[in-house]
Amino acid sequence: MHEISLVRNIFRTLEEEFPNDMDRVRRIHLKAGLLSNVQPILMQNAFQAVLEDEPKYQKTSLYVEVLPILIHCNECDKTSEVQQYRFVCTCGKPSRNVVQGEELLISNVEMDD
Repeated sequence: MHEISLVRNIFRTLEEEFPNDMDRVRRIHLKAGLLSNVQPILMQNAFQAVLEDEPKYQKTSLYVEVLPILIHCNECDKTSEVQQYRFVCTCGKPSRNVVQGEELLISNVEMDD
């Protein structure tokens, strides 16, 4: 399950960024594109598994926001949402220019005061 290694990497990144404040972290917000190969429920399960191994993070929770796939069409210069994995603009032209949907980002970290 690659989600456990992703969760561990998230904590490692936060430990590097906030070395003296990890005990204050209460909620981690992620943005995961549909093409990132990350399932929110699997991330939540992996997060719980890591919490069991790492008691120091017990007061931390995870929120995963799934982002739709957006493509940009060079023909009509519009950005549109991909429906049912059909990479076709609303003008009817196919496009491989993905502008959103592949990311996996820590978007926000909430901490106690």
